[in-house]
Amino acid sequence: MNIQENISLKNYNTFGIGAIAKFFLEINSLLQLQKALQLSAYPEKFIISGGSNMLLTKDIDALVLHINLKGISVFEDDDETVVIKVMAGENWHELVLWSLEQGYGGIENLSLIPGNTGTAPIQNIGAYGVELKDVFVSCQAMHIKTQELHEFTKEDCKFGYRDSIFKNDAKGEYIITSVKLKLTKNGHTLNTFYGAIEEELEQNNIIHPTIKDVSNAVIAIRKNKLPDPAEIGNSGSFFKNPVVSKKIFEAFQKKNPDAPYYEMGDKKFKIPAGWLIEQCGYKGKRFGDAGVHPKQALVLVNYGNATGEEILDLAFTIKKAVLDKFKISIVPEVNIIK
Repeated sequence: MNIQENISLKNYNTFGIGAIAKFFLEINSLLQLQKALQLSAYPEKFIISGGSNMLLTKDIDALVLHINLKGISVFEDDDETVVIKVMAGENWHELVLWSLEQGYGGIENLSLIPGNTGTAPIQNIGAYGVELKDVFVSCQAMHIKTQELHEFTKEDCKFGYRDSIFKNDAKGEYIITSVKLKLTKNGHTLNTFYGAIEEELEQNNIIHPTIKDVSNAVIAIRKNKLPDPAEIGNSGSFFKNPVVSKKIFEAFQKKNPDAPYYEMGDKKFKIPAGWLIEQCGYKGKRFGDAGVHPKQALVLVNYGNATGEEILDLAFTIKKAVLDKFKISIVPEVNIIK
């Protein structure tokens, strides 16, 4: 195995943080992954894939395994639906584009989400009214200690809002190696009611949208609101949108009657974290090379040479400001590596 030493991870995380991996190995097969996990000479292993949902705040004094498993195959197929198996190292957005080329619907609203497919279940990625769990069938994951492969059903994954078993009970125990998704072949159910999708479609005089039209609308909206990690280091939404009880929401709304919100059912309300941050005056603010994006306050950015610690300090400052002003706590969506 080609184990490299002292490798910069700047190109392996979308924040563009130049942390150093003491040892580094690219994983291209399940057998290679099994053997790498068995290497007793490197007792500490650190797993990285697309690097889209992490903030590195230090060098990694371990063997970094870069999961680069590739392949998309049709697992089941009938007249109405198809189940596809996607290896963990496949880029998520490229998967969405591939599905559209095949005429498969179900993930068009998740266009342009950064990162790789293997990390999608960990976060239960979602956007514009759709979440991964809506199309998820199962995922295969390798147990880090035993190297055994396990199949996790949708129920096993315990999906929640940007949450799953892999962030809780099974955190740090498994490496997801592939994901199965059930997509529609015809009679697609389009979700155009969330965010600005309908407005974008109307501006383009699209009355009867296709799945491709919905994807294009989402891409246009995201490009207008969110920075490209290839141009400005970022990890998309840094904070989760807080979900609060009816009692807390009513007290909040009384003081902030014009605040946007989404009713979640079960007497719960989601308040946009970006709006809270903007009201605290942080939208577009820059502190050295760490900053808040001028178009979307939910996105923290690295303008070039910010360290992970500087990004994290800014995040804590923002979190405190929101708590002081609104008595609402916002928590990071990004996985912080300390």
